[in-house]
Amino acid sequence: MPRSNRPRSRRTPDRAPASDDALDLDRLRSGLKRTEVKRAGAFSVQSVSAAAAVKVYSCPGCRAEVPIGQAHVVAWRADGPMSDDAELAARRHWHSYCWRMEP
Repeated sequence: MPRSNRPRSRRTPDRAPASDDALDLDRLRSGLKRTEVKRAGAFSVQSVSAAAAVKVYSCPGCRAEVPIGQAHVVAWRADGPMSDDAELAARRHWHSYCWRMEP
């Protein structure tokens, strides 16, 4: 029988499956979480790309809609009195401009 020159697929323990790679790319596309300090306290802020904006939200800064397909930011208290899960559930979607102008 002739020898096959095709490389054999080997799975190394330090290599994650392809589905984890896709998850990491989605996380990078959606924006990295950062902490910003405003007058009201510290906030965790994450950018949302236009491709990831699939719902309509109401911006607390101007009370206008953040439409589908518009890049914006999501912010929640990082130093609030509630638990981390409760603060995350209380997050708000802001127009990027409104968030920058918020004191």
